[in-house]
Amino acid sequence: MTAAAGEVTDAVVIGSGINALVAAAELAGAGWSVRVLERNDRIGGFIDSGERTVPGYIHDTYSSWHPLFVSGGAYGALADDLARHGLSYANTDGAVTASVAGNGHTVVAQRDPAATVAHFAHAADGERYLAALESFGASADLIGGLLGGELRSPATLSILSRMVRRNKIDGTEALLRDAVTSGRGWCRREFTGTEVDQLWVPWLLHAGLAPDSASGGLMIPIFAATMHGFGLPIVTGGAANFVAAFAGLLAERGVRVHTGADVTEITVTNGRATGVVTADGTRHVAARAVIASVTPAALYGSLLSPAVSGRAAVASARSYRFGRAAMHIHLALSAPPRWTDSRLDSVPLIHLSDGSTSTAIACAQAEAGMLPARPTVVVGQQFVIDPSRVPSGAGSLWIQLQEVPFFPTADAGASITVDGSWNAATTQAYADRVLDLIDTHAPGVRESVVGMEVLTPRDLQRHNVNAEFGDPYAGSAELDQNFIWRPAVAGGRHRTAVEGLWHIGASTHPGPGLGGGSGAIVAAALTTPPLGTRVRERLRAGLSR
Repeated sequence: MTAAAGEVTDAVVIGSGINALVAAAELAGAGWSVRVLERNDRIGGFIDSGERTVPGYIHDTYSSWHPLFVSGGAYGALADDLARHGLSYANTDGAVTASVAGNGHTVVAQRDPAATVAHFAHAADGERYLAALESFGASADLIGGLLGGELRSPATLSILSRMVRRNKIDGTEALLRDAVTSGRGWCRREFTGTEVDQLWVPWLLHAGLAPDSASGGLMIPIFAATMHGFGLPIVTGGAANFVAAFAGLLAERGVRVHTGADVTEITVTNGRATGVVTADGTRHVAARAVIASVTPAALYGSLLSPAVSGRAAVASARSYRFGRAAMHIHLALSAPPRWTDSRLDSVPLIHLSDGSTSTAIACAQAEAGMLPARPTVVVGQQFVIDPSRVPSGAGSLWIQLQEVPFFPTADAGASITVDGSWNAATTQAYADRVLDLIDTHAPGVRESVVGMEVLTPRDLQRHNVNAEFGDPYAGSAELDQNFIWRPAVAGGRHRTAVEGLWHIGASTHPGPGLGGGSGAIVAAALTTPPLGTRVRERLRAGLSR
């Protein structure tokens, strides 16, 4: 769709990832006219699926698992409408995730926490695990309010006050302590055995963290409680159906979506954002808001002129750090994998990891520019909960690797020749290493491969410009660049110093993940009357009685 020059809508949204989709849908639902501009030929960001290998096999191209979305506020507001447009989820009531160590030791998490701890070596660890889940549950609504709201706001003070009243000083301090503790440290402090570490520390990679990153002690209970409570839902028929449902909802609400529209400039007049300009010279005018789902570097380094954003903001954006790169491997299999531990045959998502020990080493190697000798391999078996994705009697694997360098300069395994690029030989050799690791625990997988696709870090960046240096989380989530400091530009707020300009996406609070949180935060801020207006309305209502 093209627009006439100067055509006005209330809001212009740059980008079309999950946060942009949520913001556009909620603003349009509140009566705003909205325009979405996407540089690619399809919307959705890192949400897509298709026959990536051979006909008959549907693979989620990038992201896949939606526990954060179905447990969040955006889904609560949009679920019924998205369902009308075809969105449905497949899930599991049994085993949800597992981790397999190099020696074959396996830990499995069931939806039922009691069934999970029944296999712990130390009964006291099981009791402590259940207590940790209970403790998190007691504060889940308050933690959710912090993660789903603007942190630098009076509402945060109210939530913190309620947290102190509910948990007392000691309980609140314990939560804060967990927030500055690493995942490895938390597991060592709380448990005698290794089960919790092996099972949940690899999940920290999905938050852009490493085993020794601060805040892992808070994130592990969040991951565990979310998956025990909500499972690992995937979109029935493939992630592209999620995007299709949003496209239908946006069309129904009158949102104008433009693909192939590369925004090159945000226009500012008298200190206020007034619209955008695309690469073809088209101007899109925004009467009330411009919402940019981009990285800080893109927002302050290219879309805004330095004269508008200011030297301090430009310098802060330049110092924003990106994390490790990632890559994906899609396998079409003639038959389902048969794991040495047969419990894994029905587990949707498996990590090949010893926990903190092996995952920390692989993270360190990747951050040093090396191909990890023994990477943490994320093995998705979506077909076990959604059989429609593969032909009858077949199988498939969705493999994610979150510990790779964007510029590989050495091989920690000392067997792959590297030259700083992801050339065909390096890519194939590293994929072979990963398949060999899987074959160790699921013999025969390699022989059953009928189709394979590998997406390198450069492929990720090519598809999504927010994934700079192949980082799918649009920036490191280390503590100094997370929560109230994400991003440091504008003091961690979504409202920028430019009036009418708002910043959303994985580079902003609450960070990476398929939750739609920043889109919902900004939509709420734009559609909720100011406190003074609400007070006056209540006073008028009271006086009129």
